[in-house]
Amino acid sequence: MPFVLDTSIVACWAFEDEEDPRAQLALRELRDDHALVPALWWFEVRNSLVMNERRKRIMESKSNVFLRHLSTLEIVVDFDPNETALLSLARSRRLSVYDAAYLELAARKRIALATLDRDLVRAARAEKVSLIGG
Repeated sequence: MPFVLDTSIVACWAFEDEEDPRAQLALRELRDDHALVPALWWFEVRNSLVMNERRKRIMESKSNVFLRHLSTLEIVVDFDPNETALLSLARSRRLSVYDAAYLELAARKRIALATLDRDLVRAARAEKVSLIGG
């Protein structure tokens, strides 16, 4: 079954010093299915890589290899958020609009959310949105 993929999961894949069973589970799920992401995901992933290159946490060459690998996964970009629902979630759950975009997508599609973000996990539970890895 498809799921919504948050950048925090992708960062866990990219950086050798990060590991979480939820990230590994999401990667296994992608072998058999696809993930959905809001349009901002593309920018967030690349920003995370560049910021961590500056911190010397990852080399540019490894970022490029990682992006090539990421492009082989079946990740579908959703360009049609429900603005009213998104803003309502951001306001009621005290999320950034960016984080609310992931939650809105999962709620709208009635699929699970894969995230390591504590605030987003809390909001997903409050909204009865299932989570990859519980």
